[in-house]
Amino acid sequence: MNADAVVLDVDGVLVDVADSYRRAILESIERVYDRTIRKEDIQQFKNAGGFNNDWLLTDAAALYVIATSEGYDESIDEYTDRIAAEGGGVAAAEAVVRDAIGARANQRVHDRWDREHLRDVFQQLYLGTDLYRTIEGGEPELQTRGFIHDEPVLLEESTRERLTERYDVGILTGRPENEAGIALEQVGLEATLPLDHRFTMDDWEEGKPHPKALTTLAERFDAHTVVFVGDTLDDVRTAANADEADPDRTYHGVGVLTGGLTGVDGRRTFDEDGASMVLESINELPGVLE
Repeated sequence: MNADAVVLDVDGVLVDVADSYRRAILESIERVYDRTIRKEDIQQFKNAGGFNNDWLLTDAAALYVIATSEGYDESIDEYTDRIAAEGGGVAAAEAVVRDAIGARANQRVHDRWDREHLRDVFQQLYLGTDLYRTIEGGEPELQTRGFIHDEPVLLEESTRERLTERYDVGILTGRPENEAGIALEQVGLEATLPLDHRFTMDDWEEGKPHPKALTTLAERFDAHTVVFVGDTLDDVRTAANADEADPDRTYHGVGVLTGGLTGVDGRRTFDEDGASMVLESINELPGVLE
């Protein structure tokens, strides 16, 4: 692909978050509402788009759980399909529920939908007691070790060295800055990547698949061809949107099968959404580029 810059997502690319972020989604809803979705349902939201931020995914999944107790009777597959048709994200989820149940039921749903509490429980579960005090600045109600400590590294040392020696490397993630820094430290990139080579949740409002962050990194690198590697369809769509928004450069969206999209079905889903290439893991990337 003749790339001169490589931009990497974090979750599902550099570290495995199946037992951290994704577990926090399920258990946050369970603790607040005594019911939750299935683990495999999370990918349905990711595919619908607009849920790169797992707090927002938690909100939309909790909305579904509450709505089903107030007369919403569609399956979660139908729910997420309708969200995708509405453009993705939490606003679309709200519209889907609002259109399906009466005004009074919808009001009862919103009265119970406590997004601030969901986020707080999520952070307590994910960060654990000590990191919650440090990052969130409060005293947690739950005493937990933190799911953040259950994130196996996917990026091999040799891959990291080959990429950083040959290319400008950037990070584009939906994580908050502090949590991104923890992951980058874990994979050995924290000390080598300048802050202006990173985009986190704290650096932009739009979120993926908006192209702003990716095109900004390309400008900072003065790159002609940029490869963006991610584990979701929104990552691939970010590259496609950047390619359209910035005709002076070429952008390639590369999917990896180490996140929610896996195996033959995951490869097919990436291909159908326009991925330039699909890899088993980030560790195949240097060989492909070279």
